[in-house]
Amino acid sequence: MTDESIRTSHKLSIQGEASPLSSFRLKRFAMIIELIEKVAAQKGRVRILDVGGTHDYWMAVEPLWRKHDLHFTLVNLAAEPVNDPRFTSLAGNACSMPEFADNSFDIVHSNSVIEHVGRWNAMKDMAREVSRLAPCYYLQTPAFGFPIEPHFRTPLFHWLPMPWRLWLTRHFALGAFPKAETMDDAMRFVEDAILVDAARFRTLFPAPARFIKERFFGLTKSFIAIRD
Repeated sequence: MTDESIRTSHKLSIQGEASPLSSFRLKRFAMIIELIEKVAAQKGRVRILDVGGTHDYWMAVEPLWRKHDLHFTLVNLAAEPVNDPRFTSLAGNACSMPEFADNSFDIVHSNSVIEHVGRWNAMKDMAREVSRLAPCYYLQTPAFGFPIEPHFRTPLFHWLPMPWRLWLTRHFALGAFPKAETMDDAMRFVEDAILVDAARFRTLFPAPARFIKERFFGLTKSFIAIRD
């Protein structure tokens, strides 16, 4: 895993949106609220594990969920101070969470995190943990096939050969990243996120999870897996 990958991934994804309640986030939260309401109808209180989540992320859309009795456990590489009793912030590893027993939660939520945890085996480990820790989950990740890389915000960046990407990061500040001062910085920036295509995403989150393509001007912008 890259340094602070879980914690920073949500910050990157939020910065990439036009506003806290952009149309994409509203559509995503409509799916999430539907999932929450199904669980709430059965159990009343809903325990949500957000892998890579932040208090600010949820509070930006608090009017959409405040009527429900929810408790959020936020897991990042470093815990952050949280004064809201509805939230608990813990330090942890998205790919290995043995501190939680099977089905410790009702819903696992993760937004733009799995592309940050490392290569294929690390992604499989995170997918296994997501599937293990709750009967329901919602997970979103940017699509490799979309022509604008969301972290560098540069057209075709992720499709370029590695030497070209390294050269660009050594010479320009791109998206959320400053200009890399060293080759080590450049490698860390380029390897910070590994986007997946539809086949790999479906392999990570197979049926009975629903597979949703989020589109922008007809192009698949991101993938969403929902198990309910």
